[in-house]
Amino acid sequence: MAKKKAEDKISKNEQQLLDGLELIRRHTLFGKLRNTPRIVGKAALGKSAARVSPYGISVNKDVDLSPFEWAYVIAHCMLHLAFGHFDAERMPGFFGEDGFDNSRGRRDKQDKQTDEKKWIVSCDFSLWNMACDIYICKFLEDIKFGAPVVDVSLLERFGGAAGEVRIYDKLVREGVNASGNRFGVSGDGFCDMIEPDKPLVYPTGTGNRYVSEFAYALADSVRSVINTAGGAADGSAKPLTLPRQAAQWFVNHYPLLGGIAAGFKVIDTREPDGLRINDVEIAAVNVVDGEIYVNRAAGLNLEEWKFVLAHEYLHAGLQHHARREGRDHYLWNVACDFVINGWLHEMHIGVMPSHGLLYDETLKGQSAEEIYDTLIKNLRQNSKLGTFRGYGKGDIIDEGYTARLDEPTTLDEFCKNALRSGLEYHTSTDRGFIPAGLIEEIKALSVPPIPWDVQLAEWFDVYFAPLEKRRTYARPSRRQSSTPDIPRPSLLPADIPEHSRTYGVIIDTSGSMPPKLLGMALGAAASYSVAKDVPLVRVVFCDADAYDIGYVTPEDIAGRVEVKGRGGTVIQPAVDLLEGAEDFPKNAPILIITDGYIEDDLMIRRDHAFLIPKGQRLPFRAKGKVFYFE
Repeated sequence: MAKKKAEDKISKNEQQLLDGLELIRRHTLFGKLRNTPRIVGKAALGKSAARVSPYGISVNKDVDLSPFEWAYVIAHCMLHLAFGHFDAERMPGFFGEDGFDNSRGRRDKQDKQTDEKKWIVSCDFSLWNMACDIYICKFLEDIKFGAPVVDVSLLERFGGAAGEVRIYDKLVREGVNASGNRFGVSGDGFCDMIEPDKPLVYPTGTGNRYVSEFAYALADSVRSVINTAGGAADGSAKPLTLPRQAAQWFVNHYPLLGGIAAGFKVIDTREPDGLRINDVEIAAVNVVDGEIYVNRAAGLNLEEWKFVLAHEYLHAGLQHHARREGRDHYLWNVACDFVINGWLHEMHIGVMPSHGLLYDETLKGQSAEEIYDTLIKNLRQNSKLGTFRGYGKGDIIDEGYTARLDEPTTLDEFCKNALRSGLEYHTSTDRGFIPAGLIEEIKALSVPPIPWDVQLAEWFDVYFAPLEKRRTYARPSRRQSSTPDIPRPSLLPADIPEHSRTYGVIIDTSGSMPPKLLGMALGAAASYSVAKDVPLVRVVFCDADAYDIGYVTPEDIAGRVEVKGRGGTVIQPAVDLLEGAEDFPKNAPILIITDGYIEDDLMIRRDHAFLIPKGQRLPFRAKGKVFYFE
């Protein structure tokens, strides 16, 4: 009996596969599909993790993958069937009875027909498999499901190709070899789609059951999400009020914002779960909890609620809560309102409400950052402007906001993916006008921000070009001994005239400057000075007064300079000291390291940059570069 139990014991790899199947069953979308994979061993699939045919999926229980990787692999194969990738009418080169290429939506020059079934497919199946793999990988990347077993960074190359046929055409044009397919889940470069004897053609009035099941599952999933967005935790529908009708309209009819609309709950402040929010005049968005609060007492009609909800969706999707970076919370909210309302006016989404609206035609084309710099010049007057939440209150509620890096999909990533995917579908299907400024901001969400130290290095590159080494025969090369008959010059560093390659550093040593951040900033300046062959740096410490340290080596900046001061902060005397110093070059730039708590304005007549902690802001509009370190 003991021997039988040992034989029946499930291996580690198979247990991980079963756990992956459980993740599939619990998923809102994939759990509703009935194409359960057939579990086989390496005798059937060899080293391949999984393969899919028109009739089902086979997975290899002997392959070592984590549960989340197995969920990704199985979902990938399910989507091959759900998207109808084996169907003749979806493949490139499929021609119907009249020579119409259904896959591309155009007529071919030659009327291609065959026997009584009147169809022909003329495509490279391996390349078609690769195109389908790319399309599925993009889909799974957008919904952030499972753990990818492919290099998703390679998908950027195919970002502009919306469908499988377009991706296939792109692969053909570029002469891509299908043997290098790195997007399939079979492993070892094998096709994960088993090529049938002939593509599937369904009689009139019938169709692919996998495609039909997927359509029903997708509709059911969306319906469940809409009910949840309406405020029901158990998915049951609440009364379909005008705000919830507007939210459902975005999910059903407006793909640009439909993804975000599906992920946010609409909560009426007069209902029991909205009683905790009692200071909303029209609407507000809580980016931390994924909730939009509405006040039906505002008396808006359906078209006006569409405008208001689109406004709040764009706040969340464009990451306005994360882009504030130390700016005044309310004025930043107002600046974002001006930008969003201008776009919605151009896009003709809903109708502008008659009250609670910030709109100015003269600000058209300006970014939120530019409008903020304008508003802050008249702080007293602009503080009286009102948002959809009311006067003196921003409709962006982000108290306690932090990026949740421990979750499979963070709130920020969900909003970015939803807006990016919505833009791609919206433009590919010509669903309506989108302002160029909005398109640029959505595309910018896909580009990760440049780290502050890289930006600082680029600033140094502008002023300190690499020095060329000089060749000299006065000192023989180390390779000279290997070729005594051939003279070989040595390479020596270029001669640097004293004070010709330098810059000034003004260091804020006031009591509000944290010593740890001060050390980080000094270390960065020192390391880049060494990397750019800067022999000496002019250092001035500054708090209530300026302390001229003179020229020091980069190594001394990093660790052996005694910081003086620690009083209040007045930077202008240090600037005047450097600009008036006779031994400081007229073209040398100045780097100012401060925490931002300085006088209202500075007069700097030469090139300069600021290095301040992330989350802090300067009290004026800087003319030089500003780098935020952390």
